Amino acid sequence: MGLVIPFITGGIIYGLVELIYRRRTHWTMIITGGFCFSFLYLLGTKSDLGLFARCVLGALFITAAEYTVGCIVNLRFRLNVWDYSGNKYNISGQICPMFMLYWFLLCFPAMGLVRLIEFYVG
Repeated sequence: MGLVIPFITGGIIYGLVELIYRRRTHWTMIITGGFCFSFLYLLGTKSDLGLFARCVLGALFITAAEYTVGCIVNLRFRLNVWDYSGNKYNISGQICPMFMLYWFLLCFPAMGLVRLIEFYVG
């Protein structure tokens, strides 16, 4: 199965979080969520790093993915999926420290989910 289950799981969860938080999502966010959770899955199953370090790396990766996707879908194609320009210290309206902190905090339960998936599927 490889990363199929983590990718689908991440896509579904990210889409649901957006629907709950913003009451809308975009198909690119479901793909981005799958991609990011696949990275978290690899980080959680193949790394000897401690939980805190894995969550820091996870937050950095998710933020980088968010910036990359944002530059493509929001700035290049002008789809206006999100805009953080109203948040302090944002970069191009695509990322900001507040959401990086959220990603860091969400990486803790995500690492627990990684362990569950590894236990049942891996």
